[in-house]
Amino acid sequence: MEFQPPAPGQGHLPPDQVAPSPLQPALEPLQGWGSHSFSGQPGPGSHHPQSEETLPHAASPRPQVALAVALNLRTFLRLRPCDDSRVCIHLPGVSVRRSWDISCLQDLQKGFTADFDESKSPSVEQLDTLREFAGIAAGATAPESLATLAFLYMCLAISAKYGDVPSVDILVWSELPTGAGLGSSAAYAVCLAAALLTACGAISCPLKDGESTARWTEEELTLINSWAFQGERVIHGNPSGVDNAVGTWGGALRYQSGKITPLKRVPTLRILLTNTKVPRSTKVLVAGVKEKILKFPAIMNPVLDSIDAISQECQSVLEAMPANPSPEYYPVLEELFDINQHQLNVIGVGHPSLDRLCRVTASHGLHSKLTGAGGGGCGITLLRPDTSPLAVEAAKRDLCACGFECWETNIGAPGVTLHSSSSLDAEVLQALSQS
Repeated sequence: MEFQPPAPGQGHLPPDQVAPSPLQPALEPLQGWGSHSFSGQPGPGSHHPQSEETLPHAASPRPQVALAVALNLRTFLRLRPCDDSRVCIHLPGVSVRRSWDISCLQDLQKGFTADFDESKSPSVEQLDTLREFAGIAAGATAPESLATLAFLYMCLAISAKYGDVPSVDILVWSELPTGAGLGSSAAYAVCLAAALLTACGAISCPLKDGESTARWTEEELTLINSWAFQGERVIHGNPSGVDNAVGTWGGALRYQSGKITPLKRVPTLRILLTNTKVPRSTKVLVAGVKEKILKFPAIMNPVLDSIDAISQECQSVLEAMPANPSPEYYPVLEELFDINQHQLNVIGVGHPSLDRLCRVTASHGLHSKLTGAGGGGCGITLLRPDTSPLAVEAAKRDLCACGFECWETNIGAPGVTLHSSSSLDAEVLQALSQS
């Protein structure tokens, strides 16, 4: 069935558009690709280059600085209209395929419409009601359960504030691994926020005829970020807001005392991202850090101050690089990587798998450190512009022999973006063609 574009102001995207967010969502609302239409929003994953574990705890007497940067591994969201008055969500990465009649969602929404607002945390009562509606067990923390719950909350909350529940078919596909501490849930939330706000007419469609990509205004990005933060609250309870901000604005951000400030100019740096596949609990790691600080304050607080200094030094280097792209900055960053990795081991968020990763890459002349919460998860390796492709391939081969998984990518990527379908590569188009 052919979909007719809506009248102006009804909030659907124009033809042939796909949107990705910093992790790359792709929206598919109206026209063009096969029998479907695309629109995408990308959102990048996030990497915290320095002082990862100073973010979650506040035991240090002085506010610590942390930096977060966008990974160019993207999450794509395809949004297209439904012609049967239903709302559908397909998340192949976590084996979710659900659909609901709009009339049922509208009835559900009426029960607590007045309480939906991007400035308020989702209430326990709201989430319990949505769990019961979706058949999700109380206390369920599996990715598929939390992703479904976040979608339902955001769909009902956004449409309650900006218009009727839209009849949409959404598919989300990601280049990011789930649960590796790379901000995959935030990328998902950013994509959902951009797609649903666009579908409800709360933000514009910035992509013009002939353009391959476009981004929203600063005011619209702020709105996307505020709703993405609500999605993160559903999933994590009390997130810092850093990951969704990175997914929205991209580039690099400075975080201190709850204040998030985008850095004005940052370089794009090549990295090797490695997933050790060792599971970890951020909650347990943070508790361990707090315990050490309370037990040895005279020892641990200077370490935290040193981590803070690393973050500030790293910020200075990153901000200086675009104006003067000199190779002399890379040895400085490599040394900061090495120092920071030792610091993070001292505060208790290292892991033997991460030590092994660092040894393997060091044997090829490369410098690595953990990223995310630590305790396993992922590490990143800085690649200089003159790093030999042979050295990179040899390092990847040795890391894979350890049972790890590697990606060559870059950091400093753009945030949530609207893409035309013609701008996406074959792998992404194939992934988004799933019905």
